Amino acid sequence: MSEDVLIKVEGMSKKFSSNLKKSMKYGVIDIARDFIGVPAHGDVLRKNEFWSLHDINFEVRRGECLGLIGPNGSGKSTLLKMINGIIIPDKGVIEIRGKVGALIEVGAGFHPLLTGRENIYINGTIMGLNKKEIDKKFDSIVAFADLGDFIDAPVSFYSSGMYVRLGFAVAAHLEPDVLLIDEVLAVGDIGFRSKCYNRISELMENCAVIFVSHFMPHVAKLCNNVIVLNRGEVVCADWAMIGIDKYNDLFSDHHTSIMGLGEAEISDLKLRNKHNAVTEEFNYNEPFQIMFDVVVSEKYEEYEISITFMNQEANLITQCHSGYNGVTLRNNGNKHSIRVAIDQLILNTGKYYLNIIIYDKTNTKYLTWWAAAAKIKVKGNFHGSAPVQFQAVWDI
Repeated sequence: MSEDVLIKVEGMSKKFSSNLKKSMKYGVIDIARDFIGVPAHGDVLRKNEFWSLHDINFEVRRGECLGLIGPNGSGKSTLLKMINGIIIPDKGVIEIRGKVGALIEVGAGFHPLLTGRENIYINGTIMGLNKKEIDKKFDSIVAFADLGDFIDAPVSFYSSGMYVRLGFAVAAHLEPDVLLIDEVLAVGDIGFRSKCYNRISELMENCAVIFVSHFMPHVAKLCNNVIVLNRGEVVCADWAMIGIDKYNDLFSDHHTSIMGLGEAEISDLKLRNKHNAVTEEFNYNEPFQIMFDVVVSEKYEEYEISITFMNQEANLITQCHSGYNGVTLRNNGNKHSIRVAIDQLILNTGKYYLNIIIYDKTNTKYLTWWAAAAKIKVKGNFHGSAPVQFQAVWDI
């Protein structure tokens, strides 16, 4: 293995059993085989077994940050635990060069009855440091964790956020050659997360980092390359933007549905780009048109329309509302053709879903609500940390 390569995974696979009794039986058999020197059949699935990870290959060099992304249950945390030596692979090889710092689970690696101060020394010792070396780093660890007097309290009294503060401070200040970070940073407050990401950037100069997250802006900011896992297999291994795009494509499209009072109808929905072509893919900061027909019950003299943009987690990102735009939509019971022209599509790159809602003029009655009426994909050469990316004129 090259000196610059700190993590090397070759042909690595791990299987589990979906049946507890079978799992215990297979465990005893495998231990017995290993004891008498008979190799286990690591590449063969037995009854009720499945591949949690299958044929994983990658390298991480000093100065690189590799993102592990994928849906829940795809094997990300299992892979980190295998790299950290917590779980043994059934097949393949994992080579690690140097000290490993890991933040995989909240509270992992801490003795609950010992204080934060005592746990710092225990973790440092496990990583191969002597007391003098830990003493030199102790003040900076405590300052970074910012736990105040709680540093001398048993960690069993800590909140999940306090666990993460101490865990990251220890892992990041003991100068690891390899740093493994799971999604636990999501537990911390925004101020501490900012400190963590700055510290990771500093560490990357001298160590290899593997970072697991579902928050793509952070992945795009920190990671040089990503591996996308799905059902235990690598479906993409590429630079960050390509991997994030593949990750977005893994999720099933939201099912369209129509709700409300049924006193309005929407039809013939089309999305057009700057060339007036009907499409679902649009470039960042280019013009964008939404066109559709509506029929509203004649008992309503006026109505309002709201178009909302949702991300894949069904969070509201932004909206375009006729009433807020100062537009009065008058009704005579006939079909009306609506065209909504947006000069600049300034959404962050990714996939979004459009809801179209028709209200009465008081904006309180839902005459119809077409959920996930359309999907769009915004393309660009970046992936920012905010859902909306303004395009501005900069003067220096």
